[in-house]
Amino acid sequence: MLTQHNVLLFLKHNPALTVSVLEKEAGLPKGTIAQALAGTRTLNANHLTKLEPILNKYGYLEGLYTKARVIAVINHKGGVGKTTTTSSLGSALANRGFKVLLIDLDPQGNLSQILGVESPEDQVAHALLNDSPLPVIPISENLSLSPSDIELADTEVQLILKVGGDLRLKNKLKPVLPDFDYVLIDCPPSLGKLTTSAMNAANGCLITLLPEISAVKGVDSLLKRFMEVKENLNSELVIDGIVFTMVKKNSVHDGIKESVRQSVPCQVFKTQIKHLVDFQKSQIMQMPISTFAEQSEAAKNYADFCNEYIEYLQVVN
Repeated sequence: MLTQHNVLLFLKHNPALTVSVLEKEAGLPKGTIAQALAGTRTLNANHLTKLEPILNKYGYLEGLYTKARVIAVINHKGGVGKTTTTSSLGSALANRGFKVLLIDLDPQGNLSQILGVESPEDQVAHALLNDSPLPVIPISENLSLSPSDIELADTEVQLILKVGGDLRLKNKLKPVLPDFDYVLIDCPPSLGKLTTSAMNAANGCLITLLPEISAVKGVDSLLKRFMEVKENLNSELVIDGIVFTMVKKNSVHDGIKESVRQSVPCQVFKTQIKHLVDFQKSQIMQMPISTFAEQSEAAKNYADFCNEYIEYLQVVN
């Protein structure tokens, strides 16, 4: 059954669709959908009945948005843009009107710090080890955070001994999933228990990759761990793709990027995240890049990647 929530999600995922054209095709009064998108009007049963065959024509499928997309942002090497991608892609999705939860699963707590949350009283570690719910802190409109700090490092060791350690994040996440459209998990620079837990809780994995030999060499190990999790823990897990980060305009990076495209058995996104100083500046100021410098090239990189990513998800799903 078509709902207003699903109509609005479909339109946010398909910005190329012209609202006025949809209204005309469905025989709705001018401004009906635009007002719903702005939150000033509710689509009634008659509106939804008229819209359903029109949206179906443009690719809407029943059940398309029945649950949040949970994305584990992974790479077992540090300094390859996982945290920057989690915060920046999450912010770009929130700016598009999606409800987004970011989960800091790295004991360094850099994601939490970027978002202005340090030494959180309630954090992911507590939820994983006891009866506490997963903490959800509002950061801005549409964007929330489950924070962590160094306390999470001890949690990883304890999870090895806990019954259902690999399932605990997935189970703690379930109650909050109806509140969000996207959940992004910032994973630590390892293939240990925390990363495995994130992959077990996720629908898809997004790999951030620095186009340098030292970073590329570990891709095979990463893909092997993905297959182990898929075969033994989470059969629905997929690799959404690889995004190149901290890209410099030189022949070395160009050659490595082309080699990766030729060799990996998964999507490699066209949008590339450039090596730009604004990313470092935004982290120092404890702001996502879209808040720190909305009109910057750095913010545009992630806005473009956000568009490409959700368009890709529309196709594969």
